[in-house]
Amino acid sequence: MRTKVLLLVFLTTMTATAQKLFTLEELNYGGKNYRQMTPANRNVTWWENTLVRVDKEVTYVVDKKTGLEEVMPEKDREAFNAWRKRLVNKAEVKNHNIFVTTADGIEKQITTDGCRELVYGEAVHRNEFGIMDGLFWSPDRQRLAFYRMDQSMVADYPQVNIDKRIAAYEPDKYPMAGETSHKVTVGVYDVETGNIIYLKAGDPTDRYFTNITWNPEGTVIYMFELNRDQNDCRLVSYDAQTGDKIAELYRETSDKYVEPQKPIVFLPWDKTQFIMQSQRDGYNHLYLFSTDGKMIRQLTSGKWLVMSVLGFNKKQRTLIISSNEISPIQQNLFSVNIKTGKRKALDNGRGYHSGVLSENGEWLIDKYQEPDVPRDITIVNTINGKITSYFSAPDPWKDYQVPTFECGSIKAADGVTDLYYRMVKPHDFDPAKKYPTVVYVYGGPHAHNVDARWHYSSRSWETYMAQKGYVLFILDNRGSENRGRDFEQATFRQLGQIEMQDQMKGVDYLKSLPFVDSNRIGVHGWSFGGFMTITLMTNHPEVFKVGVAGGPVIDWKWYEVMYGERYMDTPQTNPEGYAKTSLLAKAKDLKGKLQIITGYNDNTVVPQHCLSFLKACIEAGTQLDFFVYPGEPHNMRGHSSVHLHERITQYFEDYLK
Repeated sequence: MRTKVLLLVFLTTMTATAQKLFTLEELNYGGKNYRQMTPANRNVTWWENTLVRVDKEVTYVVDKKTGLEEVMPEKDREAFNAWRKRLVNKAEVKNHNIFVTTADGIEKQITTDGCRELVYGEAVHRNEFGIMDGLFWSPDRQRLAFYRMDQSMVADYPQVNIDKRIAAYEPDKYPMAGETSHKVTVGVYDVETGNIIYLKAGDPTDRYFTNITWNPEGTVIYMFELNRDQNDCRLVSYDAQTGDKIAELYRETSDKYVEPQKPIVFLPWDKTQFIMQSQRDGYNHLYLFSTDGKMIRQLTSGKWLVMSVLGFNKKQRTLIISSNEISPIQQNLFSVNIKTGKRKALDNGRGYHSGVLSENGEWLIDKYQEPDVPRDITIVNTINGKITSYFSAPDPWKDYQVPTFECGSIKAADGVTDLYYRMVKPHDFDPAKKYPTVVYVYGGPHAHNVDARWHYSSRSWETYMAQKGYVLFILDNRGSENRGRDFEQATFRQLGQIEMQDQMKGVDYLKSLPFVDSNRIGVHGWSFGGFMTITLMTNHPEVFKVGVAGGPVIDWKWYEVMYGERYMDTPQTNPEGYAKTSLLAKAKDLKGKLQIITGYNDNTVVPQHCLSFLKACIEAGTQLDFFVYPGEPHNMRGHSSVHLHERITQYFEDYLK
């Protein structure tokens, strides 16, 4: 089944008429003209099993077999709009309390003591473990499960609002690694009775509850529970009416960490069986379980990952998934036979695909990109595999001087593992010239930079820099996502070290290229990438002449509990690792030109990081530049992002070119 198809080189060259130059107003997402420079899209949705395109003025029905559109008849449009606005029980959070609006339009406030220290119905555990919400309706919407987070015991971080006449103290609750964390419980509200019960999960101290889901009948709640060390994970079921614990269905332990990201999914045709995702064999795969906790079989296996579960084709009893089976830098769509595990490809085998299923799972809308395809949309019949073209976006950059985008691989510092890179070259690249080169780096968990989307997922700033005469190099080191458990966990307890070794292999590759000026190598990254920027500059000052570090972690003891302790353990249990990875002691080794940029009100990587490094540089007698965006959080919003990237660019123009 597995075919080895790697997209290694794709070249974009300018046409004879491509004379326009890019501006940051066009390239940056905060820019005034950014939208016109992104590939066109179609707002399509499923109305049960009918494919509908919603435009500003007109609603269309799309023929699934031909891709042709017709204006939706008025009668059907009224029914469609009524379906979209159908009255169901709804919930929302206001001022940290939960309000439920019933199907008859009556709003009820179901919690009353919510405040900044006691939060109801919101995402908890700082959005780790795949948590993006705090409200979970049962399938029949008669019961609502919700998070209750008591963070009264968590220390305040002293953020300041300077927009007030007199600057105001507006603290954030921020649990740092090794410090006291919050306590979470799970409540269940019954719409009919108005009663609230809480799951009897025991003492919530130093525990995490995640991936909450319901059984099809809406009578049982399932969730994964982890200890604070995050190395002991259990799938537990609870009675939704009484809160009583029913059973522990599954347990997974590790000498490093276990990281559940997805809730279980029940088979539509068998309410006694569900699918669970796990990296227990080294890669994220699917396992079929019965509700009594017995594993029936492993559904997928191999040195590749299931990326997501889209849903089921109920007639064929197949599961529709996306995976990177074809290539580590691709995402493709497959159907999986639940009985046999046999897989069938549902797309063209190239690029990066995302799909949405019809209600019965017999049809699939596939939106995808390839390195030379801005965006295509096809309609897929999941039964016979027939693919119908629906929409192809024109190239929004066709009239511009477009850089060259390349993709390839090198070996990691272990000499075995393949690492994928992207290289961006000026549109008029001359191999006989020597170019200043900037390494853009992130390198941290749950992210990657290089894949088989348009331009290999190149960031628009790279195009702006290439236009100014730079070569850009981006490498996904060990520790980044979508390459399996061992690849991800290679950095355990020593963040930045393995990543640095791999990035320096990338530098070795750059130095082997005749067009790279090894005396003019710079580095830039944000967040974990900011941490990596300073790590590289202070550990290899002979290599990196200029760096710009945005929102950098300086010492992991100041980062949050969930993320920090998963990858580093606590400062108390891993003092050597925290000391080794801290950049405070490296301030004395700074030699190149470094600019640190941060949001003044960053509540992710709090300003204590940057300010402490400034202090360390002052004490060490080393010099650096510092810029702050008042009122901005971890990432610059709106037009501030344009200003930011102009500033980053100018720093390299001033000191690297």
